[in-house]
Amino acid sequence: MRDLKHTITTVLTAVAAVLVLTGCSKEQWRKAQGSIWGTTYTITYYSDRDLGDSIVAEMSRVDKELSIFNPESNVSLINANKTDLLSPMTSEIFQESRNINKITDGMFDPTIGPLSELWGFGSTKRDPGQAVDSAAVQECLGAVGIDECTVSAKTLRIVKKREDTRFDFGAIAKGYGVDCVANVLKRNKVTNYMVEVGGEMAMSGYNPSGKEWYVQIDSPESGTSEHVALTRVHLTDCCVATSGNYRNTRTLADGQRVGHTISPVTGYPVQTDVLSATIVAKQCVIADALATACMTMNSDAALRMLAGSPCLSALLQVSRPGGRIETVTYGPAFAAK
Repeated sequence: MRDLKHTITTVLTAVAAVLVLTGCSKEQWRKAQGSIWGTTYTITYYSDRDLGDSIVAEMSRVDKELSIFNPESNVSLINANKTDLLSPMTSEIFQESRNINKITDGMFDPTIGPLSELWGFGSTKRDPGQAVDSAAVQECLGAVGIDECTVSAKTLRIVKKREDTRFDFGAIAKGYGVDCVANVLKRNKVTNYMVEVGGEMAMSGYNPSGKEWYVQIDSPESGTSEHVALTRVHLTDCCVATSGNYRNTRTLADGQRVGHTISPVTGYPVQTDVLSATIVAKQCVIADALATACMTMNSDAALRMLAGSPCLSALLQVSRPGGRIETVTYGPAFAAK
């Protein structure tokens, strides 16, 4: 699965020294880690048995259903018009995307797949110096509109807006995958855990030190690979996702540098005063999608949108005149403790 949003949150838990990785009959702290969906994962959990195989199997299942990089995934087959039948998982993420599309007044839309490809952020390789003309943008825009796609509740068959409408769930699928892994742990009676995939997180209970999980939120000054801390917070029983425009970028033929957030309204890469958005929610799929949506609108609009959902918390890093960066927060997760 392609990481459309190189998220900037990391977990700062000094757990390596206390993790016990042997034995299978005693409750103890365990860790599963590796690479998936074009990024890395670390899952820390307290259990009486090793659940590593179940965790990997669940992540592989998500990849096989939703990855645009896998030509045999359900999403890829739908995009290629080789099937109109959605799997239950694809149907679920489609409905979640429709709901968030409505909440965000259309600013979150996974049918921007053709636009992502056009601007060089898709699954196919594109010459970085290749120009993008307005006619091509308008042609792609005609295929955009998840609100004009329908799925039968009985048959799970989809009717796309146009034959060339393509889905790219990269801005929501990683969060959805985090939720899927967390559900595997819950089904196995695990109550203390942290699931982290590429910076998207779900956490429950307490860490190995008996405290809430400690989360670092990076500053946009981190650049493309470094991690400069903006703030650190203690959180539990919630999910966190961050979106920023400064890590996944490309340089156009005219030398202009653009980020990967594409407006489903204009068809062009968008840069507002929001430099990054961190969302705390009960489900990572919601946090993931809303963090992306915040990047497509200015900070005032983003805060108005979030105000309609009292269960959410947010931390926005906003560019102000003179190059100043202001941190704007909403909700209880970032309130002073």
